[in-house]
Amino acid sequence: MIASLLTIAWIYLRIGLIFFGGGYVLIPLLNHIMVEQYQWLTLRQFLDGLALSQLTPGPLAMLATFTGFRAGGFPGALIATVCIFIPCVALMLIVGRNYERLKRIDIISSTLDGLLPAVVGLVAAAAWNLGGSSLASVKEFVVLAVGFAIFKWTKVTPMFVILGAGLVGLLIN
Repeated sequence: MIASLLTIAWIYLRIGLIFFGGGYVLIPLLNHIMVEQYQWLTLRQFLDGLALSQLTPGPLAMLATFTGFRAGGFPGALIATVCIFIPCVALMLIVGRNYERLKRIDIISSTLDGLLPAVVGLVAAAAWNLGGSSLASVKEFVVLAVGFAIFKWTKVTPMFVILGAGLVGLLIN
């Protein structure tokens, strides 16, 4: 158990180091680690955890807590949650004090400008990969299209769209 808790800590410290640009960038990495590499979750559990975590603040941190719990019980959940936040908290404490000065440095500004398209690409790749494995029926494609339209053209909060989609799934099955 100790070795697995150390593994959980090491994995989530590493994930926490690259946890910038929004959590959605990490979906392909989290899927690879949690489902394929360590098999802490099945693909269905990962997708369900991802969907349910959208109802909470810090959705991918909640997914880390869920995965940590599945891999190591309560201690695993605690370790995963703490370790995913340690790097970003430390970085924000360092960068936050010097942000105004740092953002005026050309190399930092250019680097950040270069990261944005990569982040968009990673989110698109995650959507493609997860969509390919979770969209198996016409009903699911309709729910996807309606959910997309609501997000794109209304100001409805994601929580209501997710709850509505769950209700549709419950009523149709």
